Amino acid sequence: MSFFSKKTFDSVKESSSESGLNKTLTAFDLILLGLGGIIGTGVFVFTGLVAAQHAGPAVMLSYAIAGGVCIFVALAYTEIASMLPTSGSVYTYTYVAFGQMFAWMMGGVLILEFLLSSAAVAAGWSAYVQSILEQANIHLPSYLSDVSAYGGFINLPAIFITITVGLILYHGTKDSKRFNAALVLIKMAAIVAFMIAAIPHFDIKNWEPFMPFGFDDVLIGSSILFFAFTGFGALATSAEECKNPKKDLMIGIIGSLVLSTIIYVIMGGLATGIVPYTELDNASPLANALTINGSKLGSVIVSTGGVCGMTTVIMMNVYALSRVFYVISRDGLLPKFFAKLHPKYDSPHVTILTFTGIIALLSGFLPYDILGKLSSMGALLDYIVITMIVVVFRVRYPNAPRSFSCPALYFVAPVAFLASAYLLSKQVVDKDGLLLTGKLVGFWFAAAFVLYLARKPWIKTEA
Repeated sequence: MSFFSKKTFDSVKESSSESGLNKTLTAFDLILLGLGGIIGTGVFVFTGLVAAQHAGPAVMLSYAIAGGVCIFVALAYTEIASMLPTSGSVYTYTYVAFGQMFAWMMGGVLILEFLLSSAAVAAGWSAYVQSILEQANIHLPSYLSDVSAYGGFINLPAIFITITVGLILYHGTKDSKRFNAALVLIKMAAIVAFMIAAIPHFDIKNWEPFMPFGFDDVLIGSSILFFAFTGFGALATSAEECKNPKKDLMIGIIGSLVLSTIIYVIMGGLATGIVPYTELDNASPLANALTINGSKLGSVIVSTGGVCGMTTVIMMNVYALSRVFYVISRDGLLPKFFAKLHPKYDSPHVTILTFTGIIALLSGFLPYDILGKLSSMGALLDYIVITMIVVVFRVRYPNAPRSFSCPALYFVAPVAFLASAYLLSKQVVDKDGLLLTGKLVGFWFAAAFVLYLARKPWIKTEA
């Protein structure tokens, strides 16, 4: 049955070598793309949400746990990416390991992970832009600047940034990576500025109590903060545009993830150290924390960095989605026009425009917290599958060339699997039963399965 038909290593490599995508990315480019894709709404928005609602000052510990699990997952991710340098990422890995139907379902997981993340980030971008405008006494009417769940009607700034990023990506990787590099530098400068502005106002008393909701809520916070790390997985989708994917992917994925984890822990500690954690429950917590402490200039600088940071995250997520669905279409599971490259820019422009439109609608009308939680669940599902596939490949293809081998694989992979599964469970159920997020993900998978069964004649029955 086509349900379980699989792709081979050779067929994946052949498709990747003939993709037509320009090979312009170096290891340094990938680190910048990784920092661009990782550091954004997680630190600039969800630090406040997790601190106020779940972890308190122990948000630092939530970040450390999430980052530690991600580093284990990244070791597995890097081994697979070095074996199969394809823009299909976990979709293609699943096709090789388990078959067509499971690959299709993982395509649905990647939509959860990247598309909903982009929508949530766009909402955070809107909040920081409005924070900058308010410092200049410019106030946008709520019905044009927020969704109905927060007292408005439509979030026009979120729609604006989504469309802008989509148009930039439309013009190809070469221009996109230059724009990304500039924004990453501004973002990192703003993070340093926050640290400098925050240190004089740091008060250790704000860390009391350090863990106000208990360790269980710290773990719930970690599960939500996986949203802040999804960018490292997106790097695997750049494989077909790397000059030396086997070496560069390893440097890009692990390097950007380690740097991001360190930054997150420091920022979480400073944010909860300059104001009580209860003051951070808003969409622009870092900027508001500095404003409370009388540092309006620092607030503007941080808001500017937040705007740049979230722009790069949206860009990386749309980039990743467009490459994954370019590959799905190339495999015949979607209409071929999704795999069409622009004659001038060599970008998969149809998928870019399609996902840009969907993200604009979601960010314009849905609340960012639900979008972010669902995206985190998508990331955790991605990581669970990756830790399974790396073991399957090690057993099934022991002699396949690997420029990077995950150290202590049979310890690292099970630990990453169990940790990811446990943290996922924190967002699916509680003592009262199935949570809203769990119900939504269940519905999502049911819909994806129905679509697979109802597939049109363009879908291949053989791999």
